[in-house]
Amino acid sequence: MLDDGVCKAGLKVKVFESLPLGEQTPTFSDCPSHPSEDAVLSALRVYQDENCDGLIALGGGAVIDLAKGVALMATHEGKLADYAVGSARGAQIGPFVAPLLCIPTTAGTGSEVGRGAGIAIGSGGEKAIFMSVNLVPKVALYDPDLTLTLPARLTAATGIDALGHAIEGYLSPAVNPPVDAIALDAIERLCRNLGTAVANPSDREARSQVLMGAMEGGMCMWKGLGWAHALSIPLDTFNLHHGTLIGLLLPETLKWARTVVPEKFERLDRVLGGRCEDIVSALVSEIGLPRTLSSLGVPFDALPEVAEAATKSVFNRTAPLPAEAPYFLDLLHKVY
Repeated sequence: MLDDGVCKAGLKVKVFESLPLGEQTPTFSDCPSHPSEDAVLSALRVYQDENCDGLIALGGGAVIDLAKGVALMATHEGKLADYAVGSARGAQIGPFVAPLLCIPTTAGTGSEVGRGAGIAIGSGGEKAIFMSVNLVPKVALYDPDLTLTLPARLTAATGIDALGHAIEGYLSPAVNPPVDAIALDAIERLCRNLGTAVANPSDREARSQVLMGAMEGGMCMWKGLGWAHALSIPLDTFNLHHGTLIGLLLPETLKWARTVVPEKFERLDRVLGGRCEDIVSALVSEIGLPRTLSSLGVPFDALPEVAEAATKSVFNRTAPLPAEAPYFLDLLHKVY
């Protein structure tokens, strides 16, 4: 499974050369930028028609999440939505999921080592979250050379998403000291190397450091995420890049988080050599990501609905403190 960008970059040929069937390997390349139920079902038909017994996901987080949906439905009955977090049916994801090997070509979501996936369900495009240890891919292969052709804009957006995973995972109130240590290492790697990777895409060392930071962020994110991700889910319905939204929201949510868990920020500040939220804000500007929702075309009158939806997000429950709609609305106004 791959998308059009991977094909145009010539990465498909590199991978197919190492497969037994080569160019004859069954392929699904119609992967949308936002994984959807329709795309899962289309890919599932190819999987079943070709009598496949496993999947290879070559691409970014969208391709990997889509492949997770196919791996799930290849071995489970019912509808995809039945297995989403908070589903009325509450169906459980069992241990027998089609084996999945992931080769990430972006350094962002960390989905290749994570136990979750986000897939839009139905015509409304609302993203559902799927979470189970059984969704963790069997193998993740990392090669920084595969990220060298990633455009600067996507390098910036996916990299800041990885940083959001690490920071929000660290700030989650769940107690997991090993994950906190991994998160702090990821935060330092990403803050020190993402700017270089964006400014000098051919810098293999910077690419490698960002890729490893994204992997670490993927390991941390299911300890829990926070307010930036809670708000990004309803904003995803405006067909905006997820990482771009995280970059826009994260600096402001960090100001808020400092007032709730100041002791965690003491350690963050020591690792980064300054105030975390200021360093993240400067990084977002340095790599050229948008700073306002209005510049992305989000209608002002949609903000109350976004704020209300964020209160219901699973990520609001794993934030330093569950927030109510007025707090989210105030934050949205500040970044509008």
